Amino acid sequence: MNELLNLVFGFLRSFLRRDTDLLLENLALRHQLQVVLRSDPRPRLRNRDRILWLWIRHFSPSSWKRHLVVVRPETVISWHRRGWRLYWTWRSRARFGRPRLSPEVRALIGRIAFENPTWGTQRIRGELLKLGIAVSARSIRKYRTRTSNRPPSQTWRTFLSNQSKGIWAADLLVVQTIGFRTLYVLFLVSHARRELIYLNVTGSPTAAWVWQQLINATAWSRKPVHLIHDRDNVYGKDFDTRLAALGVIGIRTPYRAPKANAIAERLAGTLRRESLDHIIVLNEGHLVRVLREFASHYNLDRPHRSLDLAPPIRRNVTAPTLRGAIASRPVRGL
Repeated sequence: MNELLNLVFGFLRSFLRRDTDLLLENLALRHQLQVVLRSDPRPRLRNRDRILWLWIRHFSPSSWKRHLVVVRPETVISWHRRGWRLYWTWRSRARFGRPRLSPEVRALIGRIAFENPTWGTQRIRGELLKLGIAVSARSIRKYRTRTSNRPPSQTWRTFLSNQSKGIWAADLLVVQTIGFRTLYVLFLVSHARRELIYLNVTGSPTAAWVWQQLINATAWSRKPVHLIHDRDNVYGKDFDTRLAALGVIGIRTPYRAPKANAIAERLAGTLRRESLDHIIVLNEGHLVRVLREFASHYNLDRPHRSLDLAPPIRRNVTAPTLRGAIASRPVRGL
């Protein structure tokens, strides 16, 4: 009943209003109805819809809020403020400024700076003035080629590639026995041919035990130039100092960076996937036998993709003959 009375009073009040107000009200209501009847479940207002409502707010500042249904009046005001900022951003754009230097002058600045690395900005500016070229110091600092005072360095991958023949990597592997005892496997692998050089097992690793294993692995003057290892406390605080006494440079990998010792990490994964994950270790002696048998297979028979599918230790292979039967034998009991 109240809605009907409001419609009747609104119809009678329309006789006293101007035609302009009626046209704006009709336009506003028709536009909102068109927005609601769009195909989308939740129709979104477009830029032209926002511009229309800003125009209605400009021509009907007193009554535009009464006709607004789809959005709140504060939303229309925020549209107006955003448009005002865009307008003044467009008005305040730089139409004039310092002319850009030609490509020839920029190339000349870079050439002078490159051929005279000790010259400063003012010295280069003075040389350009001799040629009749007036350039500001700011432009010279922008286009000159700067040389670093630091010595040239190389990436970690480049270092490993260049020094691969003299790099060994060390790491420890944890293995659980059938009696829930924890055993530790220390192994050394070379970067040149991915050869598994040495491994041993213990139940209580200490710095003295690790050092003794390194001495055993470097017998007969066989030693690397660099030894990469992580920051495990089992190596001891003076491990690198003792390595230097042997003529070996110790390199500790950064914190939480297993990729810095990727060769050793990959070998640890190979040990697990191809051997340890398929057996239950009984004790320390059993683990030593299994790993030494795997080490022989790893070095002599297992193909490596990084070595063109060749094993780490090369062997003389004769041409195959298919006259007899091909026999296979299990390795590591698998």
